[in-house]
Amino acid sequence: MKKVLSLVLRIVAAVILLQTLYFKFTGAPESVDLFTKLGVEPWGRIGTGVVELFTGILLLIPSTAFLGAFLGMGVMTGAIGSHLLVLGIESAGDGGTLFILAIAVFIACLFAAILNLDQGKELLSKLTGKKS
Repeated sequence: MKKVLSLVLRIVAAVILLQTLYFKFTGAPESVDLFTKLGVEPWGRIGTGVVELFTGILLLIPSTAFLGAFLGMGVMTGAIGSHLLVLGIESAGDGGTLFILAIAVFIACLFAAILNLDQGKELLSKLTGKKS
């Protein structure tokens, strides 16, 4: 059951992350507008897209589930913070959809990270050279 729930959460997060890449990489006006408001257009938009692509791939590979979930939480913390501090919850008349999706990805990644905590402990022990 744990593996199935982890897989569902990771797929949900990855699909949301990966479907936004089209807008970031093609320079869709909505995406350009958001990153212009943040003062990081075009490199912030492209860089964020690359990180989200990498995160989505890590989420879909079972052996890197924890790392992908952890990275996803970090990326979504930035997105949520950008909405709360600069963009506003609703941007470009989207009714808050992008903000809600960022929260959904954050929550899915949080629970996926918890479900794959053993991977995180193993990674930490490899990085520090200490057994957990």
